[in-house]
Amino acid sequence: QVQLVESGGGLVQVGDSLKLSCAATARTFGTYAMGWFRQAPGKEREFVAAINWNGGRTDYVDSVKGRFTISRDNTKNTMFLQMNSLKPEDTAVYYCAVDRTSPWGTSNRTNEYEYWGQGTQVTVSS
Repeated sequence: QVQLVESGGGLVQVGDSLKLSCAATARTFGTYAMGWFRQAPGKEREFVAAINWNGGRTDYVDSVKGRFTISRDNTKNTMFLQMNSLKPEDTAVYYCAVDRTSPWGTSNRTNEYEYWGQGTQVTVSS
């Protein structure tokens, strides 16, 4: 069982930055690939970014490339999402998730992630 807790969300203005954190309870955190997803009201949950077990491989949805950076600190069982140049369309609940089946991968498929956090709200006001 893996428990995930997101933090760092909030209300910001267009162009501002936020850094989300995802803290995991698993002692084997460092062996899992991880991902960030988001869900806006009335929309399906969508992939944002993913990182493999050692941080050597990352992947992003096109809409956040160059603005968001995913990273992890395995010594602290924590993953991060640095979000810069935020736009109103980034408004959503952001979730972190664990993919235990493909540690070297960076899947963008929700059904490949086994454990999910409760989410943190990000609101970008224009």
